Amino acid sequence: MTTFVDRVELHVAAGNGGHGCASVHREKFKPLGGPDGGNGGRGGDVILVVDQSVTTLLDYHHSPHRKATNGQPGAGDNRTGKEGQDLILPVPDGTVVLDKAGNVLADLVGQGTTFIAGQGGRGGLGNAALASARRKAPGFALLGEPGEARDVIMELKTVADVALVGYPSAGKSSLISVLSAAKPKIADYPFTTLVPNLGVVTAGSTVYTIADVPGLIPGASQGKGLGLEFLRHVERCSVLVHVLDTATLESDRDPVSDLDVIEAELKQYGGLDDRPRIVVLNKIDIPDGQDLADMIRGDLEQRGYQVFEVSAVARTGLKELSFALAKIVAEARAAKPVEEATRIVIRPKAVDDAGFTVTYDEAAEVYRVRGEKPERWIRQTDFNNDEAVGYLADRLSRLGVEDQLMKAGARAGDAVAIGPEENAVVFDWEPTMMAGAEMLGRRGEDHRLEAPRPAAQRRRDREAERDEAQQEFDEFKPF
Repeated sequence: MTTFVDRVELHVAAGNGGHGCASVHREKFKPLGGPDGGNGGRGGDVILVVDQSVTTLLDYHHSPHRKATNGQPGAGDNRTGKEGQDLILPVPDGTVVLDKAGNVLADLVGQGTTFIAGQGGRGGLGNAALASARRKAPGFALLGEPGEARDVIMELKTVADVALVGYPSAGKSSLISVLSAAKPKIADYPFTTLVPNLGVVTAGSTVYTIADVPGLIPGASQGKGLGLEFLRHVERCSVLVHVLDTATLESDRDPVSDLDVIEAELKQYGGLDDRPRIVVLNKIDIPDGQDLADMIRGDLEQRGYQVFEVSAVARTGLKELSFALAKIVAEARAAKPVEEATRIVIRPKAVDDAGFTVTYDEAAEVYRVRGEKPERWIRQTDFNNDEAVGYLADRLSRLGVEDQLMKAGARAGDAVAIGPEENAVVFDWEPTMMAGAEMLGRRGEDHRLEAPRPAAQRRRDREAERDEAQQEFDEFKPF
């Protein structure tokens, strides 16, 4: 059974906002009590939070679909709907959040770091909040917005100062077990380690973490063996330690060629050229291992490597290695820029920014309006209520959509689509639909919508012509 997962695809859905309420206050001897519909509650967010006690993404591997609760609708007597509860998802320190295209959305490092993976929908306004001097008793309310739903990829990159890399059975697990209190699985067969092991080492006044990365083999950067799955765990490390087996029983291998192979894989993976390297010649407690270490030490030092001869079994050479690693880690920490407190950056929009665009789609013969406000207003409109549709028309007019449509060449009766192409709301544009409450009729009605719709009629005529032509073709086609 899988016990360690470091990459999952998570499907999150934030809560929907509650609908606003259209209500009129009713009380004895007060027939005109006025609107008293309350607002809908906000939908809950889906929030990723770094928790040091969590070390794997296993929970999200088994349950990849997560949804926050919805906001409750408003009610009469000015009662606001209950807000949806935020869904808090704990993730390990070092989790990277990406979208389906591979773009990094967040790099979560440090206890308590948060990222909103799904934004809850806004609650709709009730008719009490929509009342004004021009529209004293609205017969409609705004709908709640749907919560944000999207798929994200979460990858765990171990937060460690030192990474032990090398061939399977080179002794990495044994080394981390004697340097720290970690208890990894140790055996005499390849690929004993199937998950990264993390240990804490104290050397003098320096405390650092050390990670045992599962064995690498030729082709690891292309997905062979376990390398590709765990190479990401060395990205955050300050120093790489090559653990070389000086007592290997395989005739076609030697420590120097092993080092060259691992370095080639690290280079192909990329992004690790600036990390300092240390070479550890392990298993010198075996006579042949000590002899081989004496033979290759000079060659490795000529290449510029700092070389240590150790034995995890006999526990020799460990103190020197531990303090050397502590020195490199301390220097790397000192070279890092001082972390500043998170600052809130405010970027106000330009005063001449309309916040929307109007373009003409020749293929569909429709003018498309795209923008945050128009699309949000469309989602909040109850199209079963004529007065709500008229209110939408007034809002679009005040925003300047009609002016931009005129500049784009739109004429009365042309089709206008608001929203994304696959889910847009299409209507026939009438420039006269910019008047206010004086044109309204009874509650819930707007007689501006009773006018004929020429664009819709033209679309119906084209469809009828196509159907008639298809019918004639079917009647006269040869058998």
